[in-house]
Amino acid sequence: MRREVQTFVAEGPLPDWNASEDEIDRRVQQLNAILKPVTGEEASALVACFGPDDCYGVAWTLLHLIETGPNPALPIDPGPDANEWHQRPYLRAVNGGVTPLT
Repeated sequence: MRREVQTFVAEGPLPDWNASEDEIDRRVQQLNAILKPVTGEEASALVACFGPDDCYGVAWTLLHLIETGPNPALPIDPGPDANEWHQRPYLRAVNGGVTPLT
């Protein structure tokens, strides 16, 4: 796994809307440092970085980065208790015909 991905993943999930502007900017810079496409391993690791909300749109950037990987990052349904940002990659793969509905 590339150093930029490791750095982003090590920071944990994206912050929520209550985070400081500096913290969000720092995470955006980390995310923008990751060159596309990502590997399957990197995509799987990045899925764990979704936070509780869209983090002022940063979650969309993360989702689009994950989708540059070679395989669906979430090939199985994460379950009914998963938040929308953990459901979204799976549902987009299902709707795109990349993975079957489980």
